[in-house]
Amino acid sequence: MKLTALILCVSLYYASTGYSQETHAIAAHHEQRYLMPEQDPGSRQSPVNILTLDSKHKTIHKIIFNYHPSNETVVKMAHTIQVNYDSGNTIGYENRLYDFKQFHFHTPGEHLIDGVTYPMELHMVHLLKQPGGQKPVYLVVGLMFKEGKENLFLNKFFNIIPDSTGAVSHPPNQFINISELLAQAGHLHYYHYDGSLTTPPFTETVTWMVVKHIFEASPEQIEKLNRIEGNNARHFQELHDRKIENN
Repeated sequence: MKLTALILCVSLYYASTGYSQETHAIAAHHEQRYLMPEQDPGSRQSPVNILTLDSKHKTIHKIIFNYHPSNETVVKMAHTIQVNYDSGNTIGYENRLYDFKQFHFHTPGEHLIDGVTYPMELHMVHLLKQPGGQKPVYLVVGLMFKEGKENLFLNKFFNIIPDSTGAVSHPPNQFINISELLAQAGHLHYYHYDGSLTTPPFTETVTWMVVKHIFEASPEQIEKLNRIEGNNARHFQELHDRKIENN
């Protein structure tokens, strides 16, 4: 009851100051529990609160994107909407090649930037190409969204989201080329740190690239997604001795 009252007061405050669309109190976010069962956390968990002034500037992390149109599928999962990609889309990072597997959403966003949380975050999930039987290694690119103008890229699949969990749909006569979304940022700059998956089993083998550019989506688009998947953001985790780099 106390937490509900706190969140309500915070929401009313930010509504009155005009910031309700992209931020809420850091204390309320910290107290919010994750909606899926927690497991014993380690010391490299995600998401985190990215403090920009504490981040260290480095220029060595070069990402090579190799995305192209493929036969995508839109899946309604239990706690998110996911767009799956065929093999052939890759990302190169530090002499390693990762397959682009899928992207999905969290509402509200999971990472905080200087204590600010955004209403939506998109995760592009890549899996390292390696021999079978080894522990999976991931590279995840995080994109933050604020309320603004309608995002035409999202419309490519928002209107064909299946009604039932586990159902799959296919975009009619068009491709969901993620490069079109990334192009909205121009030249990409990002924050980098080592962390984990934000969903069970919270595996700590994830390289995170959180894009600095804040993308836009209309309030109606964000609300539609939230109505479908609910509040599926994990609360932020302690940074411990990790360092965040920025490029």
